[in-house]
Amino acid sequence: MAAVAEVSGEAAAANNMDSRPKSESELNVQKLVDMFKKLNPLAKEFFPSSYSHHQSNNHYHNNGQLSPNFFPTANKPSSNDNFSTNRRRRNNYNQGRRRSNARAFKAQREDSIRRTVYVSDIDQHVTEERLAALFSSCGQVNDCRICGDPHSVLRFAFVEFSDEHGARAALNLGGTMLGYYPVRVLPSKTAILPVNPTFLPRSEDEREMCARTVYCTNIDKKVSQAEVKNFFESACGGEVTRLRLLGDHVHSTRIAFVEFAIKGALA
Repeated sequence: MAAVAEVSGEAAAANNMDSRPKSESELNVQKLVDMFKKLNPLAKEFFPSSYSHHQSNNHYHNNGQLSPNFFPTANKPSSNDNFSTNRRRRNNYNQGRRRSNARAFKAQREDSIRRTVYVSDIDQHVTEERLAALFSSCGQVNDCRICGDPHSVLRFAFVEFSDEHGARAALNLGGTMLGYYPVRVLPSKTAILPVNPTFLPRSEDEREMCARTVYCTNIDKKVSQAEVKNFFESACGGEVTRLRLLGDHVHSTRIAFVEFAIKGALA
């Protein structure tokens, strides 16, 4: 009976505590609790900002509530993130390869410049074969290019050797008489532009055909192909077997390749 009386007393005390008026702070806390109960943690406002708008919209109902069978997993990369990462890797690889190729090309060009000499004051009657023969005493000549107006009294050339030793030895040939004038030999500041091998004759027949062909420029557009052919046949006294007359809408004149039946007609 005493235990029952004690329990009844505690219940009465609890009822008295609930029935007493609550303070202002307790009311504010109760209001916050009620507000938080009304919030939906799956609403758009609580969706992580790291996910794209297009991806997140696919998982919402029309009322703006997130579908209950979906909840985003933290730190899970999307397919777009993987694509961007792979694309950056490919771009970095391509840029690195281009930089490597550029460095290799620059090193190769600098090496070619060190193996090349510049030759000036060359007689107009001197051929590339004769010039290369002069410098062959200094080392193996890889390439020899005579430049300038073929009708000018003096021209210039670039001679490339297989090694730097040959280029240094060639500097001692400055002042050598070649034709009617002494040549000047200086270290080159540029390399010889390599020739595309696909443009060169590949057989003896092609070389023989090139020897029978001339290149002509500054042809008036009013001149026909037949007139060009008749002009070369009458002026050179040889038969023209092939002629290509080329032009465009940009240039005011045209060019032609004239192939003769025999090489002697070019003289």
